[in-house]
Amino acid sequence: MGRPYAVKGRKKKRKLDEAAASDAAPAADEAEELQPLLEEAGEEKGNENMTAAAAGEEEEEQAAVEGLPVVPRTVDGKRQPGAIFVLERACLEVGKVGKTMQILNSDDHANYLRKQGRNPADYRPDIIHQALLAIFDSPLTKAGRLQAVYVRTEKGVLFEIKSHVRMPRTFKRFCGLMSQLLQKLSITAVGKREKLLNVIKNPVTRYLPVGARKIGLSYSAEKSVNLFDYVAKSNDDEALVFVVGAMAHGKIDNEYSDDYIQICNYPLSAACCLNRICSALEQKWKIQ
Repeated sequence: MGRPYAVKGRKKKRKLDEAAASDAAPAADEAEELQPLLEEAGEEKGNENMTAAAAGEEEEEQAAVEGLPVVPRTVDGKRQPGAIFVLERACLEVGKVGKTMQILNSDDHANYLRKQGRNPADYRPDIIHQALLAIFDSPLTKAGRLQAVYVRTEKGVLFEIKSHVRMPRTFKRFCGLMSQLLQKLSITAVGKREKLLNVIKNPVTRYLPVGARKIGLSYSAEKSVNLFDYVAKSNDDEALVFVVGAMAHGKIDNEYSDDYIQICNYPLSAACCLNRICSALEQKWKIQ
């Protein structure tokens, strides 16, 4: 009497197993389809152990491949003066290391550079990365008073960075972005055709506003000023262009500068110098 029930039980179990097997593939497919949607919507379900820093790194890695994210632009009906930065002699050079093209730096490519007869100490792309973060993280930029940023490399390549770009936070992502820029000559916004970084023709003066006051900053300059007083006395009707060096050693050329000034009795890094400039402008324009 017990066997019919046993057979029936085995048949029921077999049907359940077959149903589970048939449902496995569609479930996997649905998971694959839903995953991009969850990532785009920023869902955190199933990712509770992921930290905010790791999420930011993933976003920047994606940006280096498909484009750069942008920050919301400040909308203001009034026309307000803005600042322009020119970063000179940035060490951004692409080299073929192994099978990949990479931005050369003194930490990762010291042996490669020595074999090429070059001084690794000269290859410091971290300087321009820190300098750009100092500009784009400032209240000046967030208030919409950054007009443009131009970067010229040691090799003479000039490119423009739009004021509403969100720069990669990590050095690795930044180098990946710069490598793409120097090979493809432009980087677009995510999901748009707008060029956020674009290689342009020299000289940089052709892109500066007519009548702009071009100010070169160097520790070796003979004219020493108090930067806050210097900026406070400037005329709001003329655009201010600050030319800062982004190299490890040496000084910038003052061939197209209207004024060549020293703002500190000690040598400053590019990022520190730019922080001072942004602070002086924020005080002048009452940006809190």
